Amino acid sequence: MPEYEAVIGLETHIQLNTTTKIFCACKADSWDDGPNTNICPVCTGMPGVLPVLNKAAVEKAVLLAAAMHADIQNLSFFDRKNYFYPDLPKGYQISQYDRSIARGGFMYLPLPEGARQVRIHKLHLEEDAGKTKNEFTSASGRRRLIDFNRCGVPLIEMVTGPDIHTADEAAAYLIRLRQLLRWLGVSEADMEKGHLRADANVSIRLKGSTVLNTKTEIKNVNSIEAVRSAIEKEIERQIREVEAGHSIKPWTLSWDDETQTLSKMRSKETEADYRYFREPDLLPVRLDDAWRAQILATLPELPLERRARFVQDYGLPAYDAEILTGERALSDYFEAAVKAYGGDPKTVSNWMMNDVLRMLNDRGLTATALNMTPAHLAEAIRLVDDKVINTSTGKALVPKVQDSGKSPKAIVEAEGLAKVSDEDAIRAIALQVLDASPAEVASYKAGKTTLMGWFVGQVMRQSRGKADPQTTRTLLEQLLQ
Repeated sequence: MPEYEAVIGLETHIQLNTTTKIFCACKADSWDDGPNTNICPVCTGMPGVLPVLNKAAVEKAVLLAAAMHADIQNLSFFDRKNYFYPDLPKGYQISQYDRSIARGGFMYLPLPEGARQVRIHKLHLEEDAGKTKNEFTSASGRRRLIDFNRCGVPLIEMVTGPDIHTADEAAAYLIRLRQLLRWLGVSEADMEKGHLRADANVSIRLKGSTVLNTKTEIKNVNSIEAVRSAIEKEIERQIREVEAGHSIKPWTLSWDDETQTLSKMRSKETEADYRYFREPDLLPVRLDDAWRAQILATLPELPLERRARFVQDYGLPAYDAEILTGERALSDYFEAAVKAYGGDPKTVSNWMMNDVLRMLNDRGLTATALNMTPAHLAEAIRLVDDKVINTSTGKALVPKVQDSGKSPKAIVEAEGLAKVSDEDAIRAIALQVLDASPAEVASYKAGKTTLMGWFVGQVMRQSRGKADPQTTRTLLEQLLQ
């Protein structure tokens, strides 16, 4: 059987997190609102109304274009993309065609075999359409309901070049894109809420060939795992078709996540079907040097650059740097904690990855929800370093500080958590433990020395974790002799 490889391009629609829609003053994010509650004559295409461009949408598009290493255009235009769906009230979508806000660009995609560039074929602004919902009731039968809330929501459409070759690579690209969008603060990038939507163009060819074969487009995928599964299924389907001597039809396919199956929606449209022409009701977008500089001044250090710096400047393992730069707020927190601590950055990394992140994950929170300040974390680490408290007490401070907002030192003083190093006090507890455990004492003296850990644990429990473990072990060894 011949060897095939897939050629995959991803079309992503990114909802910008502006307060209002792209051409009117209606609320942009209406996920939790009732149907048709955030609409007006502009976004529903009433006769005689005029769109007004949202400046914030342009600025967020420029910021993303810069992060994608795209060529930002000083002059761009809006166009009308004509098609007729029930959820498109104007009968056309305002988009950008041949003179978009940015051209070209790429994203570095770290892969096990090494980083690779995924080229960006298109990056442009446009408005979203509405949503349709099929409903069946015994009273009214089957009907289609339309919600226009999403009409006019600002989007960036970004299309990759044919540089992705497996379903896993497609998933990795979307994970990196989602991270970047949140890092820049231009989108919430929540696929379940439609903030980030991805369509996949898939074709196959003989391995080593440079010919792009007929492609199909997969729609209606609402998670990264669904994208991965749908692409895998389509690659398998196309190989079966070709091996059976059939040709691949240029279909648009719908993915059903419940049944994990693809079905034909329609034949795929071409650009000629949309009859693009300039939008007559909007002026060109002129991005002068001063405005461009103002926007780009807000561009932060990007995730992969910060990851490399954490390895270089702080001596962190690549794994630690990857985890700590997964979220911008988390990486900012780490750097602030390192500065407040003044010691080994790896120690701070260990505390964050083992204790802070565990607490956040258990509670379903992100780093933006941390009440425990970087200075608080540094203080907790120093209390352990200075042997004021033991390690287990220090780790238990993390959720207590998060919940109370009090400093670790204040909690230690208020709850009497300081480590007990007084030998007489520890000896008294140790004697109580030994007197209450004659069978274990006999086993230890008979050669079962592994019981020492059990004895230490009993003393720690009796002292509520405050006894110094090393002093405890030394005294127990003396008493058991």
